[in-house]
Amino acid sequence: MTNRALILAAQATSRSVIRKPLISRDSELMSAGLNSLGIGVEVVGSEADARWVVTPAPLKGPAQIDVGNAGTVMRFLPPLAAMAHGEIAFDGDPRSYERPIGPVIRALEELGIEIEHQGRYSLPMIIKGRGAIPGGNLTIDASKSSQFLSALLLVGPSMTNGITVTHEGGVLPSMPHIDMTVQMLRDFGAVVEVDKAGQRWSVKAGALHRQDFIIEPDLSNASPFLSIAMVCGGKITIADWPQHTTQPGDYLREIFTKMGATVEFSAAGLTLTGGESIHGIDIDLHDVGELTPSIAALAALADSPSHLRGIGHLRLHETDRLAALTREINSLGGNVTEDESSLHITPAPLHGGTFHTYEDHRLATAGAVIGLVTADVQIENVATTRKTLPDFPGLWKSLVV
Repeated sequence: MTNRALILAAQATSRSVIRKPLISRDSELMSAGLNSLGIGVEVVGSEADARWVVTPAPLKGPAQIDVGNAGTVMRFLPPLAAMAHGEIAFDGDPRSYERPIGPVIRALEELGIEIEHQGRYSLPMIIKGRGAIPGGNLTIDASKSSQFLSALLLVGPSMTNGITVTHEGGVLPSMPHIDMTVQMLRDFGAVVEVDKAGQRWSVKAGALHRQDFIIEPDLSNASPFLSIAMVCGGKITIADWPQHTTQPGDYLREIFTKMGATVEFSAAGLTLTGGESIHGIDIDLHDVGELTPSIAALAALADSPSHLRGIGHLRLHETDRLAALTREINSLGGNVTEDESSLHITPAPLHGGTFHTYEDHRLATAGAVIGLVTADVQIENVATTRKTLPDFPGLWKSLVV
């Protein structure tokens, strides 16, 4: 949500304020990328009340942008950069070379943008911006990542003729994230139309208005913290949990209830109370795949088997999450089998050992959940959690004694 707000604010007619941003490696990479293009992004206020002031400006190159291993940065920034004058070079972590961005590159090329990528349709690449994108009608296959679609829609208002994107391919993953993109575009004043079948999206050309925008708490990041009460008993309250949201993390309320917890809203926020045990679950997580690592960790500690389905697209995330979860849980004595698009988890007695993260923040938090009741679990490179959480170790220590 923070990175979407940054992209939209960069296109607005005047200065916007983004309150309660998630300040992490991914959002700092996005901020730095916008700075490289000439957009002002300034952090103001105290650490407890930090807000970002975004000042739009003409986009210009030459510039070099580091995307790290942030899917939103490597996919959302290129269409914006294509509207700059000059060459914009994109590079990132080694894993970013393996993650798919081909549909975004092909779409921009179809719209007349010259991109130097040596025929790889991946990073590193150089976009040779001409100051504008004509827009129009496009057909893409976004079945590997909903971010392909969001990347194009987010800059639709600034395209000369707006944009209409039709998805043609396998089932779209992470539909809540597409809903988030549409809602945030509308929040900034864009006119967006979605066909009833949910396969075609149109964004009209037009000015975006400045916003004083409050970022919701990252509900997916709440998952390991809610898990503490499920594993150890007691209660956990997440402050400011929104009553209505497009975030996939909101599905945790339903999922964790099915796994044995009790969830309720109060004036303090959302409170989860752990049950007597954790129940296994058979569930399709296609739309909320980012929740899989935390759910898999709980499933490994459950009282019955679990089947987590519809998550083949997770093989293309920060790491191959299905293979990594299988390997790491099994290395601690677990019983996990994987197939192309699912995990089968049968609870088994676990023991200590090293839980590798593969530089994937959600692998690290999954290991932390298992380590709550499994002695001597050592999480390799827990610092990778800074990708989306500024101080996961500090927050964890504040709750676990």
